[in-house]
Amino acid sequence: MKFFTCTKTQSFKAGILSSFLLLLASVAYLQPLRVGVAGLNHDHVNGLMNQYKKGEVIILGIAEQDEQLVQRIKKKFQLPDSIFYKNISGMLEHIKPDAVLAYNAIADHLAVVEACAPKGISVMVEKPLATTVQQAERMEALAKQYHIQLLTNYETTWYNSNQQIYDMVHEQHVAGNIRKMIVHMGHQGPKEIGCTTEFLTWLTDPVKNGGGALTDFGCYGANLMTWMMDGKAPIAVTAVTKQIKPNIYPKVDDDATILLEYPGATGIVEASWNWTFGIKDFEVFGEKAYLHALNGNTLQRRDTIAYYNVPVKTAAYTDNLVYLAAVLRGQIHPVNDLSSLENNLIVVKILDAARRSAKEGKRIVL
Repeated sequence: MKFFTCTKTQSFKAGILSSFLLLLASVAYLQPLRVGVAGLNHDHVNGLMNQYKKGEVIILGIAEQDEQLVQRIKKKFQLPDSIFYKNISGMLEHIKPDAVLAYNAIADHLAVVEACAPKGISVMVEKPLATTVQQAERMEALAKQYHIQLLTNYETTWYNSNQQIYDMVHEQHVAGNIRKMIVHMGHQGPKEIGCTTEFLTWLTDPVKNGGGALTDFGCYGANLMTWMMDGKAPIAVTAVTKQIKPNIYPKVDDDATILLEYPGATGIVEASWNWTFGIKDFEVFGEKAYLHALNGNTLQRRDTIAYYNVPVKTAAYTDNLVYLAAVLRGQIHPVNDLSSLENNLIVVKILDAARRSAKEGKRIVL
């Protein structure tokens, strides 16, 4: 039997080809994500557009039916006419993105997943995942059926201070067992801080947003606490909501306090459109130490009497696009991290229980 043998010339050529293919693979690996965008009526889309202007992402298509909104965004960010479509299905007939980013009403997230999942396209939505448990579970079923990533983006996920708190509690064990967590989230109000009309229209709608401040800012606390408790849901949820400014927000709450009960700990989420300033902080009380992330880059610790500042390290992932790329390329596998589907299904259940608790005036057992 005659065997094939390589000559030195063939071996040399094979080596060059192999090196060339590795180079091509590495270049592709470093390329910015190629994305589709579902909706423009969430003001967080401005962050994405700024990333686009910096060359950090390639936008293949945008699905938005509001022509006035399209023209405004197109002009503001110098976007070509060719990338705009009236709906998601029409957009996906013409482009093959790495993922689709949803910047529309929370109640419309399900439609995005229904359009993308059968095509094997992963989705990242803005927080929270869904307005109802039924929507969230339908999205979960689609993600599992079609083997796509379904992730949720929160601003506070990319706070270096929050990532360091998790590391200090779970890896360094400086605090001991968690006894209490407190999250303050909110600002003066979406209208007061100048949110666009398109954003306000659904943000202040009890169906499209699933509530007011309870949904808008309560989700941050539920997300962080689920993460800190290793993906465990609370035993029970109790909530009180208020309408302090019914003349401005007649259909939804503008202030919410949510109490989460765990076997050995308590979580308190204070969400409001009535703060005198914008705030997103996180406190963790442990058996041995207290940690307080005042903002994205400031962290304080107190063990007995005195507070002292903790040097904050830069986290491994500091924005949603770098993280999403790492997930899609198999570098990380999101299980109970802040963006994961597992975590955010629990977040939706917490918010649902909080709404029921506030409405019925009683403690809701999960």
